[in-house]
Parts: sequence; C-alpha cells; structure tokens
Amino acid sequence: MTATGGTRVRPALKARHDVALPERVARSAAALAGLPADDALGWLHRRRTDVPFSVDRIPFEELEGWSFAPGTGNLVHRSGRFFTVEGLHVSVGEEPHRSKWHQPIIVQPEIGILGILAREIDGVLHFLMQAKMEPGNPGLVQLSPTVQATYSNYTKVHGGASVRHLEYFTDPSRGRVLLDGLQSEHGSWFHRKRNRNMIVEVRDPVPEHEDFRWFTLGQIHALMRHDHAVNLDARSVLSGLGAPGTPYALHSDTELLSWLAGRRSTTPIRSERVPLSGLRGWRRGRFSIDHEDDRHFRTVAVSVRAGNREVGHWTQPLIEPRGQGTVAFLTRTFEGVPHVLIQARAEGGLLDVEMGPTVQCVPRSYAGVPAAARPLFLDLVTAADPARIRYSALLSEEGGRFLDSVNHYLVLDADESEAPQIPPPGFRWVSRDQLTTLATFSHYLNVQARTLLLCLNAVAGRD
Repeated sequence: MTATGGTRVRPALKARHDVALPERVARSAAALAGLPADDALGWLHRRRTDVPFSVDRIPFEELEGWSFAPGTGNLVHRSGRFFTVEGLHVSVGEEPHRSKWHQPIIVQPEIGILGILAREIDGVLHFLMQAKMEPGNPGLVQLSPTVQATYSNYTKVHGGASVRHLEYFTDPSRGRVLLDGLQSEHGSWFHRKRNRNMIVEVRDPVPEHEDFRWFTLGQIHALMRHDHAVNLDARSVLSGLGAPGTPYALHSDTELLSWLAGRRSTTPIRSERVPLSGLRGWRRGRFSIDHEDDRHFRTVAVSVRAGNREVGHWTQPLIEPRGQGTVAFLTRTFEGVPHVLIQARAEGGLLDVEMGPTVQCVPRSYAGVPAAARPLFLDLVTAADPARIRYSALLSEEGGRFLDSVNHYLVLDADESEAPQIPPPGFRWVSRDQLTTLATFSHYLNVQARTLLLCLNAVAGRD
C-alpha cells in the first residue's frame, strides 16, 4: 500500500537487450535460399535498363534553383534547404603537430532517415531493400535501404511525390525497433552531417512494388562480394547487426574507450565555415571548383533525369574525387579471436575523432611523396599477396552527393612483422565483436569502417 492508502503499481520492467536478436541475425546471415545473387544482380540490371535514367555534366550557370550567393560565393539553393557548398578552414591537433588547410565542404544540417524494414518470413529474418537510383553511383541503381531520404525530401520541399514506406520510420510504433542511432557521414566532404540509421521489424505484409524485394542477411552478404551492388547507406545501416560472438578481446571495452578518449583530447578538430569565394588553394571555373594542384576532389554540377524518383528531373552540385580510393582493414587473430587494426581518424568535417580503417586514402594524392610521408600501411596493402586478401570489391560512396566516388575495399591478413601486436601511435587492435557493439552507437566508427565491418561479416559467413 502507498502512504495514501492506494495500491502500489510496480513498474513494467523490460530486458535491457533483445537476447534473441543475435541468434535471429545469425540465422538470417546463414540463409542463402530464395533469391540467389545472380538473380538479384539481374533484378538490379533490369531496373537500370527498364527505367530511364541520365546524368549529364553542366556548367554552373545551368543549375536550376542553385546560385553562388553574393558576398560569400557559397553555392546555395533558392529554397534555403537541401544543402550548401561552403568553404571550411580546418585545424587538427595541438602545436607543434597541428595541421591546417582550407577546402570546400557540403553543409547539410538536416538529419535524414536511412531505414530498413525487417520481417520474419518462414521463420527467417528478411530485410526489404530498394533498387534505388542515385546520380553519382556507377551503374546508377544499387541495393539501398527501404527508405533513404533527407528531411527536405520527405517534407516535399522539391514538390515531388511521397517517399514510399516512410511512415514506418516517422512512426516506429507501427513495428518494433531493432536498431536506431545517429551516425556520421563522410568527414572529408560533409560538415558534421548525420543520418538516423534505423531497422524496424513489422509483422504484417508490406505492399509490394517492383522497386522493392525482401532479402536475408546472407543474400545481402553475397551481394557484397560484387562491385557496386550494395550502396553506402545500406552498408551503414546493416553494419549495426551482429551475430553472437566472444566476450574476449585483446583490449577490454573500457581500455579501448579510454584510448579513444585520449586520442580525442590530444587531437581536437577545430573547423570554421568561411566563404567559398576566394577560398585559399582553390579556383572556380565554369564547370568545376578545383584544388590548385589538381588533387583531392572537385565540385561539379549535373543535370539528372530519373523515371522512378519522387521528382523526375533536377539539377544539383556534386563532389567528385580525383582518383579511386583504397580502404582496408588489416586482420590478425589473437588466441583464436579475430581482430582488425583500426586508426583514430581526425577528419575536417567530423565533430570528433572516430575509429576508421587501417588505411583510408586516395593513393593518387601521394604519388611521388617520400615513403616516410605516405600513410602507414598503404604500401603493405597495395602490394599485398592476393592469397592474403580475404575480401576485395569496388564499392561506391554516397551517390546522392558524390560523383563516381569509388573505393577499393579490402580485408587482408597480416603477421607480427607487418602489423605488430603493439601498433604505432594512433592505431589499436579491436575485435570484430567490439566493432559490432560500437556500430550501434553514435560517433565511434566512421562510415568507411562501418562498411568494412559489413565486409567482415560477409567474409565470416563465407568462411
């Protein structure tokens, strides 16, 4: 009884974790029956050929609704929404090791939704994936989340059609949330951009559409072995799903987080948005904004036509990298537990240092640079014996904002002489299961590391 004579109501306590989910994920990862990879690739190819798509470069003056703002020279949309291309002055670290530079940056403060619907079919967890066109992707159409939309998109600033299945993610009570978190995007080209990564499980059938199909996690892993099949946003969301693993690692979770906190405290990222006009080290032409050394990346303009998007035609700026990137994890096994070598990455557009791949760079940018000035482990990765490569594929990055941004993603076995147990400063060995845990929280793994985590899971399913 309470002090007032009423009946005490006990709180409805819940388990802090879904103890059944890891086993359900493992069953889905092991399930390959249904839609083979070749059939899925054929479906993607048909969507590429059956629906009219085109992407053409245009001069900046032919952008519709976009212009360089008087005074700042920033590239802005007349609605004041979507995103802007501005200048950024970056300072990383403390003296005497502080590095500084200027660059263009995409500023998009809106938080978009990257959402995947899940449903148990014949006792196995399946995921509703979309064949979605993005103007910057090689092949244009790739396997994408159920919903992939910025706030401006789904509030119809563009005046287009509604986003299919959006209601399951704006009102998650329609299902059961399996994963939900804010994740950073590419810190080299976005200024503190985040997306809401979600997986929502539903019980009832979902209306069918020719652009959507159900896949098991194992089928998606199989597609991950093909170039340009699974898009960046799908990889980011699905990286948060992990099967049961071991509780043991070379470093405890507390030790790992303490190490990262130490790197963050000594490597602060200070960034100041500045006018794009007259940006130091960059020049603007009729068709592009380029670095004075023709390195790094450029900003360009395109005209897009797409037969199955909310809007059939639009123009927009895109970031185009100058060369193909290399993104890799070195792996070792310690007392039977698989580990990967991660790097503390400080990128100009990130809020804070995040854990990234062992190697993440565009090799072309280091052509002719002395070996001592090249990224650590780059030469080891690029000259690796094919017999030691566990995963290799060409994967494109965010096709809605980047044009032909392609990285060669690799997972390679290393030994003590190449990647010692006590690595150089700024690097740490982390177990795959620790990565899976960290992928469910914000600002721990950068977007490239999340892709490599899904690559690791695809390899584990094959081994």
